[in-house]
Amino acid sequence: MVTGGSGADRAGGAGHTKARGDAAEDRALAWLLARGLELVQRNYRVARGPSARGGEIDLVMRDRDGTLVFVEVRARADGDHGGAAASVTPVKRQRLVRAARHYLMGLATLPPCRFDVLALEGDAVEWLVAAFDAG
Repeated sequence: MVTGGSGADRAGGAGHTKARGDAAEDRALAWLLARGLELVQRNYRVARGPSARGGEIDLVMRDRDGTLVFVEVRARADGDHGGAAASVTPVKRQRLVRAARHYLMGLATLPPCRFDVLALEGDAVEWLVAAFDAG
């Protein structure tokens, strides 16, 4: 969801961070819809256990060719600290893949799939199509 920000931003607490994350997802969703993708599901969550984090997929979209697209939305006010796209760590990728596999178990047939990252930095949008593989 949302990462980065100044100490003053973080001082707003979890509610403020959640509101920023929701706004970033709203912006990302509108951006992807304008490019012809269709929303399938938002905020698909998988629990791993009572004390272990599972995974969450911010947006599940369908591309025009039928590909199911698992989208991770990352937002930062600026490109400091490597930028929004660089904040998708190997651990984060593992959690996304785990959640996507769980999601796919509920489908009768498996469509082609990919993992995209939509990085929002200030007013700029960077769309990393097929940003990483599940393997």
